[in-house]
Amino acid sequence: MSKKILFIYYKLFKPGGVARVLVSLANQLVEQGYDVSILLMMSNTDCFYPLDSRVKIVHIDSFSHWGFTKINVGIDKYFRKLPARQNIKNYVYDFGQWEMLSKWLKQNHLNYDLVISSWYKLSAQIAQNKAIAAKTIAWEHANFEVGGKLWKDLLRKNYKNFKAVVCLNSPSLAHYKQINNQSFLIANLIGFPFENFVSEKIENKKNDLIFVGRLDSDKNVQESLEILKNVNLKNFKFKIIGDGPTKSKLEKYLEDNTDLKNKVELLGAKNLDEIYEALSNSKAFLFTSKTECLPTVLIEANLTANALISYDCKYGPSDIVNQQNGYLIPMHDKEMFAEKLQYLIDNPYVLEELNKSSYRESAKWRKDKIIQQWKNLIDN
Repeated sequence: MSKKILFIYYKLFKPGGVARVLVSLANQLVEQGYDVSILLMMSNTDCFYPLDSRVKIVHIDSFSHWGFTKINVGIDKYFRKLPARQNIKNYVYDFGQWEMLSKWLKQNHLNYDLVISSWYKLSAQIAQNKAIAAKTIAWEHANFEVGGKLWKDLLRKNYKNFKAVVCLNSPSLAHYKQINNQSFLIANLIGFPFENFVSEKIENKKNDLIFVGRLDSDKNVQESLEILKNVNLKNFKFKIIGDGPTKSKLEKYLEDNTDLKNKVELLGAKNLDEIYEALSNSKAFLFTSKTECLPTVLIEANLTANALISYDCKYGPSDIVNQQNGYLIPMHDKEMFAEKLQYLIDNPYVLEELNKSSYRESAKWRKDKIIQQWKNLIDN
């Protein structure tokens, strides 16, 4: 009889890195013969990414908890000027969601052979129940330093109760090994359509530089624009794919810097096939993020033979970027970033050779290897 696996996450109806890799892994595991379900924390069970019809969806409506419907409503109504109001509301939601998840798992966990928790708060909650934690893998997508006093310092020490912890980068592995010896490094599964790229397409690439991701303060895209002000782009263009709260700030920056306006395109959010097409056509991926765990988009850019120029932020880029596929730049060293980019633009042969070696280097991210690592862990 095939093993029954339960993934746990908040939602799948919006695009996002965790949702994408969770769906990819669930699809691959059900293809391998496992019985796969996903437990979501809200009633909207739609999935933004294509999900195999054999994967079952169950849900908890965590927003129906009295903490959210009464306490948080009361805070908004009577305490609008309360300092840190949103933080307090977040804690109220978290504890309501925790109570509902704990009750659901106590009633249903025996229906599953294995649980895979896909976010650190959910994992920290599950870790408090030794019986359920013993059959749970904590799949860590966030920087291990996040979480503050509660989630990081107080609750995460109980990760020792888990069957295993799966990490996405080397610093995280070193950290979690000190808590749970059954900690493993397994890269995010990328797969289709990015593995469809073949080396013959490299010669058809356009003079495009690219960024793909959410436009927020952590992704720090404006710093890329500041770098480009000191680069002679010649006939290159910088294409930015994504949406988010800093988009209007980027638009204003381009309005104020007319020399860049005709060289930069804000393309908004795109679907997976459109992202693949854009990465297939681009020659270099520019990444000035402030913090990461293992940036999926850098691997996607690697699989599509892009040269990678990335800040060495905590954590993840240093596990992906090397001399074979690009340049790892010290944080906020805009001068070095500009120098490396200018060198590639001025030397098209060097750039093409880096595109080719980047493609060769991407073999380690291919899905067959990653699926086998997961199967070894699940079946052990």
